[in-house]
Amino acid sequence: MISHNVTIKNSVGLHARPATFFIQKANSYKCSIWVEKEDCRVNAKSLLGVLSLGISKGTSITIIADGADEAEAVRGLTQLIDSEFSEL
Repeated sequence: MISHNVTIKNSVGLHARPATFFIQKANSYKCSIWVEKEDCRVNAKSLLGVLSLGISKGTSITIIADGADEAEAVRGLTQLIDSEFSEL
């Protein structure tokens, strides 16, 4: 299991469209992935779960992955967030 902290930089946070792209990317990995904000942890492959965290610009989250491609998953999702979803 590995984890990485990242700060959301895009103007709308992980709401609506960016959240959908985040979940689609998370679903491309085989491992289990979670997003943690403060003391709440949700399945990163669940749109309702991610939206329920209310992640806005400037929020620090932790991406946690466990499984065969965990390092690749954390790296890919972190890069997506760091790019402010510009690769979309």
